[in-house]
Amino acid sequence: MTEAPSERPLTSNEFNAAVAAVTNAFGDPTRREIYLFVRDEGAAGGTAAAIAERFALHPNVARHHLEKLTSGGYLMVELGRRDELVARSAGRPSKRYCATALDSTFSLPLKHDDVLAGLLARALDALGPDDAARLADDVGYEYGLSLAARMDPSAGHRSVKAAIGAVADALTAHGFAAHTEERGGRLSIVSECCPFGDTATRYPHVVCALDRGMIRGMLAGLYGETSPEFSESRPDGDDHCVARV
Repeated sequence: MTEAPSERPLTSNEFNAAVAAVTNAFGDPTRREIYLFVRDEGAAGGTAAAIAERFALHPNVARHHLEKLTSGGYLMVELGRRDELVARSAGRPSKRYCATALDSTFSLPLKHDDVLAGLLARALDALGPDDAARLADDVGYEYGLSLAARMDPSAGHRSVKAAIGAVADALTAHGFAAHTEERGGRLSIVSECCPFGDTATRYPHVVCALDRGMIRGMLAGLYGETSPEFSESRPDGDDHCVARV
């Protein structure tokens, strides 16, 4: 079979990022079984309590697995059904976890066509560096908010540590191979890869602004408005991209 002209082998960074995305979400065998169970339940999904009972887990452990899967975009959260909301007039509505369509292929959500990515970055660059960076940051922020809403519609309720962990998981699912660590007494998100490749090197003020906006948007949706410090950047020659919160 002849390879389509638009296809190309993954670079080493893209390959490592793809492996990190899949193993971060599905490296745990129990988590794989939980995902398959929720997926098979269809639109009904399942609650953390139901998952805990089904797999004989402590509720906090079940919740951890479910949040890993929602951060990766493989599950999404719905705040109960209409009939449940009526029945539960007091207290918080139950969260139901439902599968998304992201397992039809394990390609990265931000996997892009190199020519198109370069074209868009160049078009933004024509606005001038300051305007281009502001626009890219705005787009990233709105996208980050939408990701946070899919992870958890209860905006801004997580601890800062839990929110940062969820953001790192989401970035990993998008090809950044991110993890959290403490640096200088502050929690940091360290991204080891960039899914935008050479485009980020040629147009760092556009692509990096998009990435920064995504992080700010996800943190705003999961924890609250923050002002992360972006202290290291791969396009600037650093080994990693680092956001300190």
